[in-house]
Amino acid sequence: ERSNLVGVQHILLVLSGKGGVGKSTISTELALSLRHSGKKVGILDVDLCGPSIPRMFRVQENGVHQCDSGWVPVFVDQDKSISLMSIGFLLEKPDDAVVWRGPKKNALIKQFVADVAWGDLDFLIVDTPPGTSDEHISTVEALRPYKPLGAILVTTPQAVSVGDVRRELTFCRKMGLRVLGIVENMSGFVCPHCSECTNIFSKGGGEELAKHAGVPFLGCVPLDPQLSQSLEEGRDFIQEFPKSSAFPALAHIAQQILDGTLQRSS
Repeated sequence: ERSNLVGVQHILLVLSGKGGVGKSTISTELALSLRHSGKKVGILDVDLCGPSIPRMFRVQENGVHQCDSGWVPVFVDQDKSISLMSIGFLLEKPDDAVVWRGPKKNALIKQFVADVAWGDLDFLIVDTPPGTSDEHISTVEALRPYKPLGAILVTTPQAVSVGDVRRELTFCRKMGLRVLGIVENMSGFVCPHCSECTNIFSKGGGEELAKHAGVPFLGCVPLDPQLSQSLEEGRDFIQEFPKSSAFPALAHIAQQILDGTLQRSS
């Protein structure tokens, strides 16, 4: 039986034990960075209660169609270089709440993994909800036969966030999921007028955690109003704001992922 993931080279999960740390932001900007490196990328949004990926690419009005091998993902551009699947495309109204018990959520996640016709992709990025519970176990187990490359863990600098992400590290170890590295998001605020960076949430928690856990630290991404604006409007931040201080941080994270895949395949 032919799998819909047979043409996908690398599968990455974006995880965090905490909500509101910017997993969807990192997933989106990582996809855009990889596209600018000439890669074909898919994003599977398994955050069933808060699907924000469709809005970040400004395709929330699009619907999902069926083909012989399952659901056709939503393409962001004419080149079909980024494709998306999210429960957001399946809701009748954008304000509909997903009031489901665990078994129904788990069944949909398995369907997302099995029944989306991704075609050939260099990377499939899986954007997950907060926590270490049902949806995460279902996602990792459904993807296990396809040997995911590993997980990127996202934290903000504060101790409370770092503590939650520490639990996510334990989850990855228990599930046998390799940790590719930790990203510290919202690491300082960049003033839009003078470009000075102020550490409003403290700094260094993510790097300290990576050191303590013995996993790579992929970098700090500052809070940048231009980045927030581009996500609100569904624009390509990587293309439009190359002078932003968040740009080199995001490009560096993507480059480390690319370098890691090259090392693994050589």
